[in-house]
Amino acid sequence: MKKKIIVISHGLEIGGAERALLGLLYSFDYMRYDVDLFLMHHQGELMEYIPQQVNLLPEKIEYTCLAVPISEVIKKKKVRMLFGRIYGKFKAKKFIKENALPADNGVELEYSHKYTCKYVPEISDKKYDLVISFLTPHYFAANKVNAKKKIAWIHTDYSYVELDQKSELRMWEVYDYIASISDACTKGFCKKFPTLKNKIIRVDNIISTDFIKSQAMAFDVSEEMKKDGSINILSVGRFCNQKNFDNVPDVCKKICESGLKIKWYLIGFGPDEQLIRKKINEAGMESHVILLGKKTNPYPYMKACDLYIQPSRCEGNCVSVHEAQVLGKTVIITNYPTAQSQLHNNEDGVIVPLDNVDCAKGIIDIIKNSTQMERISEKCRNSNFSNCQEVKKIYAIVE
Repeated sequence: MKKKIIVISHGLEIGGAERALLGLLYSFDYMRYDVDLFLMHHQGELMEYIPQQVNLLPEKIEYTCLAVPISEVIKKKKVRMLFGRIYGKFKAKKFIKENALPADNGVELEYSHKYTCKYVPEISDKKYDLVISFLTPHYFAANKVNAKKKIAWIHTDYSYVELDQKSELRMWEVYDYIASISDACTKGFCKKFPTLKNKIIRVDNIISTDFIKSQAMAFDVSEEMKKDGSINILSVGRFCNQKNFDNVPDVCKKICESGLKIKWYLIGFGPDEQLIRKKINEAGMESHVILLGKKTNPYPYMKACDLYIQPSRCEGNCVSVHEAQVLGKTVIITNYPTAQSQLHNNEDGVIVPLDNVDCAKGIIDIIKNSTQMERISEKCRNSNFSNCQEVKKIYAIVE
């Protein structure tokens, strides 16, 4: 008899964690395992890439009341979900105020799930050997699925996440295992939750190299990323504080002032878009920093760029960096806390300071050193970044 696994996540909007989820789904041995997938929202540009062997469970209206404006919940006429959302919002605002937390925190999202959990139905009537909760908050996999074993994922560096530690600890405690995507993520998580250390196993984000390489050939991007003698730089990610794209215009200006001719393309979307556009205008970089917007398939752009840069303030283990390496690109990342676990400095990529002045200097030095760029690119082209064997760690739990 095949073992039964269910994977639970939010949706398949464009994002690194979502592409990591697809990597996991593509790695399962479907001769040995039946895999169900439950998404709270059947939406997102990556929906079409769900493997055909995966059984996508039906959407349930109560779960669609999460991660949407309250006005949408009112339209759906789900009164209990509305009550849970409003009460959770009230409790979160109270906690945030009492603890003087910054606006960018994880409390409100956690509370929205915590206080609606009792109002959502069971996800499935099946009995599973394993339930995988792929994105936090992890209340529903724990409480709305009948499974022998339970595992939840860490995708971020918790050193930089402000939260209600007591509340989140109770959420995590019910899981048999906690999957961390890097040793640096584990370290940050254990600072907040030291009692959970023994539950953690490392499961790297799974990179499907064949999929990335085939998608990179899907179409031509020469009209969007023109070859006009400029060094074409690319960064991919959500337009949010974590990714630090708001500092790209200033860094780009400093590089241009050195005499180098560059264009820095940004692929993504998110709440900081207007801030980024404002910074572009203030720096006078309208001709040098170009927002390409949301792209379902970023790989042809990665293939076309001369240099891939991840300028983040913090990361768990950035999927886009590994994808660019798969395509043989010279990669530069800023020295965020988990950077050392992301790549081997000066071997398959380069780490530069986060400070704008020193960041620009580091990028300038790399661009001017064509020999180093080619050496790093060649190292990436000749390296095997496929890590589908990571799924065996999941098999070990099930068996």
